[in-house]
Amino acid sequence: MRAVHPHLHLRSPSPSPTPTHFLKMSIETNTNSPPNPLENYPIPLSPPLPLISKDLELNRALTASSKSSLFKFSKNDALFQDQWLIAVNKPQGVYCESLLSAVPTLLTHSGTQLNSPQLHLANRLDRDTSGVTIITKSHKVASKLVKAFTDHKIRKTYVAFCTGPAPQWKNITVRSGHGRSKFGAWRVYGVSDVGRVLPGGSFVRDMETSFEVLSINGQRCIQECPASEKEGDVVVVEEKSTIDCNSRRDEILVRAYPRSGRTHQIRLHCQYLGIPIRGDVKYEGVYDFDGKRYEGHQLHAESLSFEHPMTAQPLLIQSPLPSWASYAV
Repeated sequence: MRAVHPHLHLRSPSPSPTPTHFLKMSIETNTNSPPNPLENYPIPLSPPLPLISKDLELNRALTASSKSSLFKFSKNDALFQDQWLIAVNKPQGVYCESLLSAVPTLLTHSGTQLNSPQLHLANRLDRDTSGVTIITKSHKVASKLVKAFTDHKIRKTYVAFCTGPAPQWKNITVRSGHGRSKFGAWRVYGVSDVGRVLPGGSFVRDMETSFEVLSINGQRCIQECPASEKEGDVVVVEEKSTIDCNSRRDEILVRAYPRSGRTHQIRLHCQYLGIPIRGDVKYEGVYDFDGKRYEGHQLHAESLSFEHPMTAQPLLIQSPLPSWASYAV
């Protein structure tokens, strides 16, 4: 296992040369200035949010609010159900909270009568992320499943449609820090910054994701590796990535295996690898591509596998792949 993949050349950007007279003025001016407290905070290694993302995200949020208020499940949206929990296939562009008010129709289909105030979301997906979402039917089951998620005892797989230069790796693992910058945006930090305090008073936390390339430009890659071999090369993040995600626009379908559960984890790590998710305007993903505008990022929660909280039996829940993923594999 190599520490850093040879095609991920990581280096700090070189500062721009400064004229001598300006440098002297700067030194003299700062001599009596009070120290800047922000200098003691860790420096984020991923770019700030693009300016264009603010308006696009606002429009998406308004559209999702309207869609969520009218949302109803169909019977086929139920992926698994027993007396303790139900797993549903969340669509893109719907807020998770709206699933709780819509799910009783599925319980009626199953013949189950339930006191709706006991319904709980065991996991949450971003507004534009589709896929497996679990809703528990009692406080007891909810606490058990939430603990299982917190303790990383639930194995998750996601599928993402990315664009950028085709990766030279088949399997790779990214280890980094994760936290909010001084402007409140989620950013990638160095592994050595884990545990350090951030401007808002929170801490940098560890974040790890393994990736597997499934197809490039519609051509399926070689046979999947056994689970024990999926880690491949390892990138330990300590510097900014130098990969230009705009140098090429290959279409790359990847499967992600998050080892932690940080907010926007897969989206941030795809950006760091130079293959941002298509439609993900927050993290450099293209939203106009081949004459089509994408109104949300293309990330799908493919499966959850875990020990049932009440029966202790192994349980694997899978959701059907969306059309943008199924055609590529």
